[in-house]
Amino acid sequence: MHVTLRQLQVLEAVARLNSYTKAAESLHLSQPGVSMQIKQLEESIGLPLFEHVGKKIHLTAAGREMFSYSQRIIQLLDEADTIIEEMKGLQSGRLAISVATTASHFATRLLAAFAKQYDGVTISLDITNRESLRRQLEYNEPDLVIMGQPPVGVDTYSEIFMENPLVMIASPEHPLAKERNIPLEHFQNEHFVVREAGSGTRGAIERFFNEHGVSFHTGIEMSSNEAIKQAVEAGLGLGIVSIHTLELELATQTLVLLDVQDFPIIRHWHLVHRTGKRLSPPAEAFRQFVHANADSILPRFSAQARFQASK
Repeated sequence: MHVTLRQLQVLEAVARLNSYTKAAESLHLSQPGVSMQIKQLEESIGLPLFEHVGKKIHLTAAGREMFSYSQRIIQLLDEADTIIEEMKGLQSGRLAISVATTASHFATRLLAAFAKQYDGVTISLDITNRESLRRQLEYNEPDLVIMGQPPVGVDTYSEIFMENPLVMIASPEHPLAKERNIPLEHFQNEHFVVREAGSGTRGAIERFFNEHGVSFHTGIEMSSNEAIKQAVEAGLGLGIVSIHTLELELATQTLVLLDVQDFPIIRHWHLVHRTGKRLSPPAEAFRQFVHANADSILPRFSAQARFQASK
């Protein structure tokens, strides 16, 4: 059996993405080029790797075996690349970071400060939702992930590096905007603008209200925190979001924090990677940089949340 690394990379991408088209985009190849690589690999093996059922493709038994081997081979080559980069030091190298959309407001600042200190490192940043982060961790794609609660069902290692207070927001014209020490029970008849079901923030909010024996009613579901803030500003309801998403709105007073008993809901930001992953020198440098500098680069957000909680 004579196979090439490129053929294994193509097989891995097609099987992982379940699409010839997406694999071609991921590998910067044409779709016919991807099809040719798979055909040549099948001819070398002597068995089909994929079967087509309608418009969908499925791995054959041989395909599943080759997919498993291709993942292991690619991972070994990545580890070899990591060792070589360690020998080179931090004068070059790549850093692939994936970030939850809620964390994008401060993560870009951390990366900018890191880039100034390590200007030889090329940084790749993907800002995406929780489900995408879970998939990326499952396939061991990024070096590190910045997110809230690490996903269940994926073997990961995580480290807390900063508090993530969830605060209640309203339009400045809302009747409760100037109230103080509002009991949580007051909000059991209020409607909230919230993230979609399955988001980490949504789950934390629902658990918090349930633990305090207060009903939580969703009025409108939004797919992003920006949309929630705009809806709350327009008076469509109240919102509960991370304090780290509110810098501009608090500065311009387009939104206000409500003074609510037992608030904020304290969560945490985590640095996450697959268990057993050997971090490259740039990734390890960034991990240490975050732990050493997050509080000094982003002090005012946590301070604002603590002030709100102590009113």
